[in-house]
Amino acid sequence: MTTDTYTGGLDGAVIAVAGAGGPAGRAVLQRLARAGGHVIAADADPERLAESVDAARYDAGGADITGEIVDLLDLEATEDWAGRIEKDHGRVDGLVHLVGGWRGSASFPETDLADWDVLHKLLIRTVQHTSLAFHDGLMRSPGGRYVLISASGASKPTAGNAAYSAAKAAAEAWTLALGDSFHKLSGDGALSAAATVLVIKALVHDELRAQRPNAKFTGFTDVTDLAEAIAEMWNRSPTEVNGTRQWLTPRP
Repeated sequence: MTTDTYTGGLDGAVIAVAGAGGPAGRAVLQRLARAGGHVIAADADPERLAESVDAARYDAGGADITGEIVDLLDLEATEDWAGRIEKDHGRVDGLVHLVGGWRGSASFPETDLADWDVLHKLLIRTVQHTSLAFHDGLMRSPGGRYVLISASGASKPTAGNAAYSAAKAAAEAWTLALGDSFHKLSGDGALSAAATVLVIKALVHDELRAQRPNAKFTGFTDVTDLAEAIAEMWNRSPTEVNGTRQWLTPRP
């Protein structure tokens, strides 16, 4: 069990990362672990999760990173995950929501409503389940943070991205409602937990640049910069970031 001397910040923080497979997950796991965090990663894909965790451990010099397959579409399974983290570590200080997915069409009339069903599960239901499962634990932490990664398209939807933009907008609204809960439940006491939306246009990483050497990736956020912005949430005042959208790309 983690020694209970945590008072805020990243050093010693117990942080869960949902959707941790892939380049973004690897960058976030590495950044949080290098800062002294105890990082518990989850993903639905065992192979992607193992690759991400192993690479992040290596990059971070054998840091404290563990991985677990969790079905975030199952509320009870998600609650069990949150409960195990608190039982094993004595508390939980953060949930970073990296679960993504995209579906689109050439035009608005060509929108396939089956895309909505997929995106509703990936982008909304997983936010609902993780926020409900981790809510109380984050409130008990002296530095609880819930961080959602969203997209600028939620604020300016395009014709071919109706389902994706609507799902992202719903996830943002849900996260801001979580922040309102943190605020109201803090009462007259000092606010310690915060829910924040980090807004990007899209992500880019070294592998993608190598695949598309002539692409400019204008407005894209590098995964290392995203990881840095996520880490900063534990260094900033909860009153400054709770219930806010933090833009990592120019506003549309």
